Amino acid sequence: MRGGVMDKEEKKKDAAMRKLTVIGLCMILMWTCVSCKAAGGERTERSARISEELTYSHSMELVCAQRFAVDYYEEDYALITIAEEGRFLLVPEGKEVPEGLAEDVVPLLQPLNQIYLSASAVMDMFTSIGALDRIRFSSLKAEGWYIEEARAAMEAGDILYAGKYSAPDYERIVSEGCGLAIENTMIYHTPEVKEQLERFEIPVLVDYSSYEPEPLGRTEWVKLYGLLAGREEEAEKAFAAQMEAFSSVSGEEASGKTAAFFYITTNGEANVRKSSDYLPRMIELAGGKYLPEHLGEEEDAASSTMSMQMEEFYAAAKDADYIIYNSAVEGELSSVGELLDKSGLLGNFRAVQEGHVYCTTKNLYQSSMELGVLIRDFHRMLSGGEEELTYLYRLEDEGR
Repeated sequence: MRGGVMDKEEKKKDAAMRKLTVIGLCMILMWTCVSCKAAGGERTERSARISEELTYSHSMELVCAQRFAVDYYEEDYALITIAEEGRFLLVPEGKEVPEGLAEDVVPLLQPLNQIYLSASAVMDMFTSIGALDRIRFSSLKAEGWYIEEARAAMEAGDILYAGKYSAPDYERIVSEGCGLAIENTMIYHTPEVKEQLERFEIPVLVDYSSYEPEPLGRTEWVKLYGLLAGREEEAEKAFAAQMEAFSSVSGEEASGKTAAFFYITTNGEANVRKSSDYLPRMIELAGGKYLPEHLGEEEDAASSTMSMQMEEFYAAAKDADYIIYNSAVEGELSSVGELLDKSGLLGNFRAVQEGHVYCTTKNLYQSSMELGVLIRDFHRMLSGGEEELTYLYRLEDEGR
């Protein structure tokens, strides 16, 4: 009996220490990222009064995420509010949907199993918290996943391909009792799909993590999916790990080095990130400056990229200290020679002449739970050190 009491006391101490660590990392991150309001506006506005049967308890503590909020009620009910999207009430297993629930609130009945996942950035979040067993359907085939656990689950038949987001296999999804569809904002290009899923009484939650103004705000969405999957503690740990990776470089003096991030399109143009995008922001958080400066600030904010003629790109970024080639579209490069084959004009860039040419790994864009690590990679690159990189590698003339 005494051993059981000691175990409980030790668990309490461990939990308290983890909480203190997370709080400390949160303070570092909030200080470095300035404030969420300054970075991108107010947090998600909402009202917690949704039913006379529910008594509000408290709200989820968020560090940088602004596009969602969670309010908790007594008896383990939780209200999820997603900016511009809607509200969802998580109903505990065995409990009833409250009477008089606000009409705009969609009930989500726990346990949430048989999920259809069409937002690829979310797969890494479920993987990081050990919740792949909650996902039954994918809008990507096995070969489309760079996340090894997701690919293996599909090859084993634990996760089934159920059609792409714009043409899901309704028969398969409905016949296996899909409890939730998680989509990205591309679903609004085919609104009839969302409407059809809802006709089949499948709730549709649209992921807005890509709209977060702070990079680690994207990663913090893991807390939402941890709530849905019943893995809140694991989600806290996963987010804290990325904050720790970021905080390991956040207090260091900025290098002031400049970096360009791009790829060459099939018609020979340079596709670059707009200055407001999260990747330029990550370079800034790593202590660098993104080139071209002030890019696309007067244009449509909904688009994060734009294409430039190579001559225009050269004029704006030729003196960058580092250039980073985005491998997401055509795959990884193995040498500087392969890069120059895409455009000989790149040979005149200062970074190419000084040997400061890097490429991203192909799995970067599916690694939504590694943004703290990527900021650390950028910092290590900009510092010119020889420390190991995870999502970047240096291109050499003779090959990788």
